[in-house]
Amino acid sequence: MRLFVGLGNPGQKYAGNRHNIGFMALDRIAQDHGFPPFRAKFQGVLSEGRLGSERVALLKPQTFMNLSGQSVGEAMRFFKIEPAKITVFHDELDLAPGKCRVKTGGGHAGHNGLRSIHAHIGEGYQRVRLGIGHPGHKDRVAPYVLSDFAKADGDWLDDLLRGISDGAVALAEGDAARFQNAVALRTAPPRSSTAGGKPAESSVSLSTPARPQAEAMPNGDREPEDGRSALQKLMDRFR
Repeated sequence: MRLFVGLGNPGQKYAGNRHNIGFMALDRIAQDHGFPPFRAKFQGVLSEGRLGSERVALLKPQTFMNLSGQSVGEAMRFFKIEPAKITVFHDELDLAPGKCRVKTGGGHAGHNGLRSIHAHIGEGYQRVRLGIGHPGHKDRVAPYVLSDFAKADGDWLDDLLRGISDGAVALAEGDAARFQNAVALRTAPPRSSTAGGKPAESSVSLSTPARPQAEAMPNGDREPEDGRSALQKLMDRFR
C-alpha cells in the first residue's frame, strides 16, 4: 500500500493557484488511471485504486495548507504504513517552472504544508518537487504562490502533469529514476539526431509508453478548433 498526497488549499477560489499544483497532479493521475471519484475521509478527500501492481491511495488534505499534516498523519495511521511509503506532491519555489525532482527526507525549506507534515509524521517521506519558479524576492512569495498560473504557463504545466501521470506507475513501484524519465519525455522530449535523422533514444525504457502530445501548429497554439487557452482547458478539466 502506498499513499500519494497532493498539497493545496480547498475550494474553487484556490483551484488555479500555483500552491495547488499538488492537487492538480493527483487529479491528473486519478483521471488517467481510472481511479473512482474522491470521497471525504481523513480531513481530506481520498480515492483508492491501483497503479500497476501497487495499491495506491490518493489524498488531498482539505485542512488548508498549513494543517496538511493532520490529514496525512490520520491516513498513515489508518493504513498502518510508514513514512517511507508516502509520497507528497508539492510546489517548489527553488526549481524553474516545469522542472520536477524526487527527494526523500531533508528539511521543509519553509514550505508550510511540508512543515506541518514534518510535525506529524517526521521527515522520512518522499517528495515530488514541482517547480513553479520564484518571484524574485521573499516578500513577494505569499502573493505569488496564492495567485493563479499565468496564461503563458498553460503549455508547460499541461506537459508536466501529463509526464507525472505517465510515470505514476513507476513511482508507485519505487522507481524514481524511471518516473523522472517519464516526466522528462514530456517536458523535454528528445530531438531528432541531425546526423542520422533518427529520433534519440532514452537511456531508460518505460513500462508504459508515453501518450503522444497534441500536434503543435505553426503559430505555437494547440488544438486551434478550441478557443480556450491551454491553461483554461487544464483548469476546466478538474472543475
